[in-house]
Amino acid sequence: MSENDIELIKSMIITKRELDNANQNFEHASGDLIDYYAYQMKADKAKLDYLIKEIKQKEISLSIIEDLKLRIV
Repeated sequence: MSENDIELIKSMIITKRELDNANQNFEHASGDLIDYYAYQMKADKAKLDYLIKEIKQKEISLSIIEDLKLRIV
């Protein structure tokens, strides 16, 4: 696996974590922060969709992703 593949997987894991955080913050937001977190979730979702598409095209296995996920956390 190349260094680029590893970076792609790391980006996906980090983006998923950011999306989860934005979802949690949205639930407790008020005022202008509601719009901010809504846009943040939309941006994170679009980025995550792109990264997943790239990973699928490279045919990276789920076991490799899970292994890296455990190392990052």
